[in-house]
Amino acid sequence: MQNIEIILSDKTLSEQNCLDFVKTDDSGGIVVFVGTVRNQTKGKPVLKLDFEAYEPMAIAEMRKIAAQAVEKFSLKKMAIHHRVGMLEIGEIPVIIAVSAAHRGAAFDACEFAIDTLKETVPIWKKEIFEDGEVWVSATP
Repeated sequence: MQNIEIILSDKTLSEQNCLDFVKTDDSGGIVVFVGTVRNQTKGKPVLKLDFEAYEPMAIAEMRKIAAQAVEKFSLKKMAIHHRVGMLEIGEIPVIIAVSAAHRGAAFDACEFAIDTLKETVPIWKKEIFEDGEVWVSATP
């Protein structure tokens, strides 16, 4: 589908690339969600995060989420970009960008996409602390 862009990469993600992809002349609303690596979880300092994915299935699931969102919310375009590998504090593991005729649909679609991604896409996150590490948010 030319109105969907899915990227799973070990390279730095770009908010501008996502925004450029979803912009259309007939869009009245564009929403971009940017997930960032924070320096703590539940008050415990985090040093970095490590993301792993089952790539073929992760890409297929992200494409399915985007197709569902485009249909359900009458989107113009949608981009889902996710990073794998070791990420430092402040880096971006996920960007979701959507464009729609109206802002409400864009906001709703973006929330639907990130919530569904966290539930269904086989991407796993390891939090690394000074005193150890733990896998979290394990999905399928």
